[in-house]
Amino acid sequence: MKICIFGAGAIGGYMGAKLAKAGADVSLVARGPHLAAMRDKGLTLIEEGERFTVPVTASEDPAELGPQDYVIITLKAHSVPPVVDRMQPLIGEGTTIVSGVNGVPWWYFHGLEGPLAQTHLESVDPGGAQWRGFGPDRVLGCVVYPAAEVIEPGTIRHIEGNRFSLGEPSGEKSERAMRLSQALNSVGLKAPVRPRIRDEIWVKLWGNLSFNPISALTHATLDVLCTDTGTRAVARAMMVEAQEIAEKLGVKFPIDVDKRIDGGAAVGAHRTSMLQDLDAGRPMEIDALVSAVQELGQLTQTPTPTIDTVLALIRLRARSAGLYV
Repeated sequence: MKICIFGAGAIGGYMGAKLAKAGADVSLVARGPHLAAMRDKGLTLIEEGERFTVPVTASEDPAELGPQDYVIITLKAHSVPPVVDRMQPLIGEGTTIVSGVNGVPWWYFHGLEGPLAQTHLESVDPGGAQWRGFGPDRVLGCVVYPAAEVIEPGTIRHIEGNRFSLGEPSGEKSERAMRLSQALNSVGLKAPVRPRIRDEIWVKLWGNLSFNPISALTHATLDVLCTDTGTRAVARAMMVEAQEIAEKLGVKFPIDVDKRIDGGAAVGAHRTSMLQDLDAGRPMEIDALVSAVQELGQLTQTPTPTIDTVLALIRLRARSAGLYV
């Protein structure tokens, strides 16, 4: 089984290090100093106080790696459409594309029945680049839970979590999903195959939709924004609007909105990824986390006044910093 991780930063590097240590046929696509360090010294993972380094096959050019059985994409959502053409040498007749990307996935309506079946989401797939370049039939959904960081080029520090939930858009427990699940489980990761992957996507998105932009606008950590009366009310309103949209699309939430917010508060003084990106001058992941929910609201004729307001504010904040087009 040949596995390529495209975007081997913190999360991709974490997964790649675990696979490489176990002797899997894994390759990594990266760039810059991180790629140079991996080629020169190998990939180092620090996990639960232990540190190990493994040699890895790493490249900036997918053509050097050739067709794969699985291509696991761990880039930020807005970074994927521009590299679809570059990824084509990795894709053979039987290649599965594993979409380990935050937010509403571009393939969301593939495999669903009803009037919105096969609907294309412009907010996350401008011009249909992924729909055409990958093909929705190749896609296996993935919800990423671990937290990790690149502490220096070639070195990943694992923070928490080891679950990568997998799921077919159709809900079936396919052979390709089970094979990848077994491969990931065998290296110490948790990779359950879910029949309702969209439910998990929404539970994670519920927090990202609200906590991320509010934190970037206020510079508050999770514990503060989830307990402050004002910001908690804004987050809750956004989440209630999102829940109405999701339930119209058939999603079932396993917890209520207040428990979800309490779960965010329990994480503690965490700076969300959007706040980290703003502070670091990196492009902000606004469209997959917020704009896509607004688009889904329009498709389902669901008013989203709070989401619309926060989206307008965070877009302007990001544009002012040169981090959003």
